[in-house]
Amino acid sequence: MTDAGTVIEINGPLVRARLPGIASGEQVRLGEMKLSGEVIGLDDDRALIQVYESTEMLRPGETVTPLGYPLSVELGPGLLGGIFDGIQRPLTSLREQAGDYIPRGLDVPALERDRPWAFTPDPDLRAGQEMRGGMILGTVQETASTEHRILMPPDIHGELLELATAGEYNLKQVIARVHTPLNGIQELRLFHRWPVRIPRPYAKRDNGIAPLLTGQRILDTFFPLLKGGKGAIPGPFGAGKTMLQQQIARWTNADIVIYVGCGERGNELVDILDSFPELTDPYSGRSLMERTLLVANTSNMPVVAREASIYLGVTLAEYYRDQGHDVVMLADSTSRWAEALREVAGRLGQMPVEEGYPAYLASRLASFYERAGRVDTLSGGSGSVSLIGAVSPPGGDFSEPITNHTKDIIQTFWALSKPLADARHYPSVSWTESFSDAVEAAARWWSKNVDESWQEKRSLALNLLSRAEELARIINLVGAEALSPMQRWTVEMASLLREGLLQQNALDEVDSYCSPQKQFALLDLMISLYQQGQALIKADVPVSALLALPLLSRARRCKDLYGNDQLQELEALGAEFREQLEKLRQEYEEQNP
Repeated sequence: MTDAGTVIEINGPLVRARLPGIASGEQVRLGEMKLSGEVIGLDDDRALIQVYESTEMLRPGETVTPLGYPLSVELGPGLLGGIFDGIQRPLTSLREQAGDYIPRGLDVPALERDRPWAFTPDPDLRAGQEMRGGMILGTVQETASTEHRILMPPDIHGELLELATAGEYNLKQVIARVHTPLNGIQELRLFHRWPVRIPRPYAKRDNGIAPLLTGQRILDTFFPLLKGGKGAIPGPFGAGKTMLQQQIARWTNADIVIYVGCGERGNELVDILDSFPELTDPYSGRSLMERTLLVANTSNMPVVAREASIYLGVTLAEYYRDQGHDVVMLADSTSRWAEALREVAGRLGQMPVEEGYPAYLASRLASFYERAGRVDTLSGGSGSVSLIGAVSPPGGDFSEPITNHTKDIIQTFWALSKPLADARHYPSVSWTESFSDAVEAAARWWSKNVDESWQEKRSLALNLLSRAEELARIINLVGAEALSPMQRWTVEMASLLREGLLQQNALDEVDSYCSPQKQFALLDLMISLYQQGQALIKADVPVSALLALPLLSRARRCKDLYGNDQLQELEALGAEFREQLEKLRQEYEEQNP
């Protein structure tokens, strides 16, 4: 290990120190308070260090102690249900030790060392067997709903000398010994460390297609995201980003959910920390926290810790992916992360580019999102990491640099609209500004598992909404009287789509989650109404007679009245609506022979 050095200069969260022989990326402890930092630059025997805690009262001349390893994360059982800060300190344990105000330099292991875990070794492993990095040594039941697979560290390969028998072990006890060609005998425990800035390796990319289902109709039906995909939720303050992310976290069909609060206001994170433990996992019926992990890094915490928290979250996601799980990571928000990059770049005197952000902003964003993907793991299974980053553009300006670069990188863009939010339309996802590159791929899944006409009816609905937007401008100029009967019907049906399909009440037991089958049933019902109405108008039935039908208000309430298991009732309702419309046509023909 490199000898200790001394602090030379302090510039906010950046510290220059004399540290001969130090490696870039290595973790250090600074001063009497043992502040945590990371080397980010070298110049001869001088190191540039970014410090993840406040440097107030740190003085030149104080000692800098290298730790001998890069900024790393502890990976093992005990992560799920945990709440960590941006450098993986467990906030619950910190509070127990220090109270509400956590002192600087407090060093608590991320994983509890003395807690026993019931370990079951892999029955196919034998002494003398050649072991590859990433292989499964055995399993631990981490929570009632999640089996934790104990993995060989990806960078260790060699001959298995010994594997522990079934029993209870804590994280300090050795469960396996492996002889490696380069480093001799390596002792393995239930956990290992991995550098957060290095993507964990995998065998190859998996081209399998499965949508990430969220139970939110505007997302699943209109702008789908695939498992292993990259998505973004941009929107101004008050547009409902936090609520939408909570809905995704609660209802997504992923095995593991990781939420990273990166630089957001403390009251928003407190709301999440309070509400998540009270939520019930719809798939297991148990606490949602049993498959959830939270990283909390609020706006009043040291700014450079935001940058670390994003990499911490994605490394945790890759670890559970390597166990064969489908993982969703929600980053709230990448805007605050980019602001941390801007502050550090400014203190380093680097040339600013767009709105003061450094020139490498786009490449850093791309390297983060590229860690998403569906892969074949080193253990022979398959898993995925889906990354969803919230973006907080100032004033809702989607042309600002972070939103602009993000649009070039991601596959699915769920743009939130302040006017929709002000009109109490939630989720306030704009159907004009949002997009998805995964529609063609998702259509194959919908066609196989739900209905072959999904893509066609989705396109009809979006075209209807688009035409209604154009007609709304005409109404604002000259009034609704200037519209033709067919145009009036288009406007009414677009309103029905918005209220009866796109709007969704997160607080309603029936409407909070909508299965793919129910989503399509509602879409099919409304498109069928629209097309039948068009046929009647072409047959000279007055549009006023159509608009007066009580069935329209019933169609608006279908989402609340029928649960996911009442598809037959929805189908019967559609048949009833067809009968009523046919009856209206016959009555009009009798009155006007």
